[in-house]
Amino acid sequence: MKFGYWTPIFGGWLRNVENENMPATFEYVKKVGQAAEKWGFDMTLVPELYLNDIKGPEADVLDAWSTAAALAAVTEKLEILTAIRPGFHNPAVIAKAAANIDHISKGRFNLNLVSAWWEEEARQYAGQFTAHDNRYDRVEEYIDVLKGLWTEDTFSYDGEYYHIENARLYPKPIQHPHPILYAGGESARGKQTIVDKCDAYVMHGGTVEEIAKKIAEMQHLKAKAGKKPFTRFGMAAYVICRDTEEEAQAELARITDVKESGGYAGYDDFTSKSQLEIEIARKDYSVSNRGLRPNLVGTPEQIAERIVEFEKIGLDLFILQFSPHLEEMERFATQVKPLVEAKSQKTRV
Repeated sequence: MKFGYWTPIFGGWLRNVENENMPATFEYVKKVGQAAEKWGFDMTLVPELYLNDIKGPEADVLDAWSTAAALAAVTEKLEILTAIRPGFHNPAVIAKAAANIDHISKGRFNLNLVSAWWEEEARQYAGQFTAHDNRYDRVEEYIDVLKGLWTEDTFSYDGEYYHIENARLYPKPIQHPHPILYAGGESARGKQTIVDKCDAYVMHGGTVEEIAKKIAEMQHLKAKAGKKPFTRFGMAAYVICRDTEEEAQAELARITDVKESGGYAGYDDFTSKSQLEIEIARKDYSVSNRGLRPNLVGTPEQIAERIVEFEKIGLDLFILQFSPHLEEMERFATQVKPLVEAKSQKTRV
């Protein structure tokens, strides 16, 4: 099992808690990244939104790509997985930038393809906002352009969305044939694109039963399409680790006490303009990315047991959220991670 974390570009993960003591600054992001390496974390996911979806549209939020490049320069081991939303970026320019960051990081840079869902953000930042299935038509062309520029000496492309003529990109990425392409999606159309074009599958938080079903389905679709198996299955999860179960449940109650706040500004767009496999309520949405559904809430022993349950059904990457980030990430690294490693080893023997 590998452990990653979400880069805290929003100043927190909780929509019902105003101040989480984790400022949206690069200094804080840098401190978290360097601490994560010291504590044995494997990767970080840098999300991309131009408006703050957690604390409200008026709150500070860092840019994903400049943050990722800077983080690559001040870390040595972390895989840096950065979100890219095709409706906001020229694919040829992103192919160039990604290759450059791959060199800065010495081969640690990968991409997470995301189809945008927030219409208001698209209006404010001149994004190309399209109907759900059409988003994936764009994503497929986008990936074709990325791969073509990364692997061919001279590349041309004539699609519905993108036109490239005799483009040359050097230096190529360090990773061969190209950086790993992750994506997540729950609609039939989204899954088709991911199976056809991507290498790894990432999911919002879910129960063991929900995630087992998704992994089995996606591996089946890959095999049916005659494609190589997914290299990795990752899932978002929010951790509440305390000395006693009672303390953990009290913290859970505190952070899910739903209050009206700017953090719910994108709720209607997320639930109406995405094709989700499960219906979510404001309580689910109160923590980013359905992070509470895996139920990593309790004592170190309880959390470790649940993580091993996910490992048994084929999940091999947790992308974790903490609040406040540094303090809770250290607690996880020192109290939970060693238990998971011991239990995993015992299971394999």
